This record gives sequence, structure tokens and C-alpha cells, in this order.
Amino acid sequence: MTQTPARRDVVSFVRRSTRMNASQQRNWEAHQARWVLPLAHRELSTSVAPGQPFDAEAIWGRTAPLWLEIGTGNGEACAAIAGRHPEVNYLGFEVFRPAVASALGLVAREGLTNVRFAEVDGVEALAHWIPADSVDRIFTFFPDPWHKARHHKRRLVNPATAALIASRLRPGGSWHLATDWPDYAEHMREVLDGRTDLVNVHLNGSAHRDVDPDGWAPRPEARPLTRFEQRGLAAGRVIRDLVYVRPAAGPAHA
Repeated sequence: MTQTPARRDVVSFVRRSTRMNASQQRNWEAHQARWVLPLAHRELSTSVAPGQPFDAEAIWGRTAPLWLEIGTGNGEACAAIAGRHPEVNYLGFEVFRPAVASALGLVAREGLTNVRFAEVDGVEALAHWIPADSVDRIFTFFPDPWHKARHHKRRLVNPATAALIASRLRPGGSWHLATDWPDYAEHMREVLDGRTDLVNVHLNGSAHRDVDPDGWAPRPEARPLTRFEQRGLAAGRVIRDLVYVRPAAGPAHA
């Protein structure tokens, strides 16, 4: 009997080798049981099976503001931000196990009890696991820009993902993005600036006190200068930050 192949949804990442170096392997073996959440999958290993309850009390042992990071990479931003804000529950999504293992080493050295990771596609987790109106902040730092026009459909920032993120944010919750590619920065603006469920807080017409004439956000002190960002700066690229807030009163797509 011929098996039906697993459905391949369009995703914003390319699966790379899962081979870990010796240090990453030690991190994984020592720390994954404590910090990595064992979510059930659908057909693909990065997917999230629906029907799994999101229970902050069971995960963190407390109820606290929920901050999410889509694509934690090696965990530099995660460790820095969560370390500065022990009062929040911080959840990072990352599809590459070696990167998760490196992040585990960072949070273990810092003893960050407020961090958890899920080795899944963050968009899948938002769609099938994270409840509506439950997230206070979402971070998306330096997503893959997918330069070629025929690959733009794979960019993480698109109307469908924007609607999903708006629906998961609490009213007043924020989505902070950063990129070092100018065409992707402009793409983000084209997708997001015209929405009613997400408002660029640094654009003229916003009620935010720190408005930029061009709508770009200042680089926040809490976001560390990662090795990835340093490479972009060394190549002469300008880093762009953007912050969007779900209005305290107004629509968010279901």
C-alpha cells in the first residue's frame, strides 16, 4: 500500500542539519528535560498537534505576563531579555535543535527559571496551542529575509501571520521586529502599517510619545547586540526595529 506523503505547508525556514557539536550535545542531555516542552506534533516534526492545553501554571508554576520569541536562534536575545525580566514567563520557539541546545547552555549558566523552549514552528504554536488574547509581548528578531521574489511567500511577516499574532496578543500587547535587510524592513511596513488590529507606535499619528518621522522604532536597550546582528553591521547593513501594538479597544482577527 502506498503511503500518502506528509503535507508540506509553506514555512518561513529551511530545515538544516540537526547534528550537534559536543558542547551542544552536553547541553541537550543535561538541560532539555527542564527547559524544553514536550509538545505533540502532527505529520512534521516542527508542527504542533491541536488540542493540547496551554497551562502556564503547569509550565512555570505561576501565572505571569507571557512573552514569546519566534526564532530564538542561539538564545542570546532570549537570555538577555528574560534575565532582565524575571517577572515574566518567557517562551522561545526554535526549529533547529543545535540552536536550542546552545540556548539551553546560556539559560542554564544564568539560572533563568522563567524561560522555556519549544522545538517547533512558532506560527504553528500560535495557531494550534497559544490561546487568543493571552500574550503580552512577541519578539521576532532577524527572520530569514527570503530575498528572491519567488520566495517572498515564505517570509514570516505576511498578512495571515500578522492576523494570527494580533489575535494572540492581549489588547495593548506588542510585537517587536528587527531586521538588517532593507527590502525586508520595507516589506514589513507594507504588510503591517495599514492594519487596524496592529498599530505602528512610532509612526506619525500614533499616540505613542516616542514618534519617529519615518515610523522606525529606536533600538531598545533590552535587545542585546548578538553575533548575528554584528555580522549585519560589519557588512554595512542598517538595523531596523519596528514595534506594533494591538489597540486596547478595537478588532483583532480570530
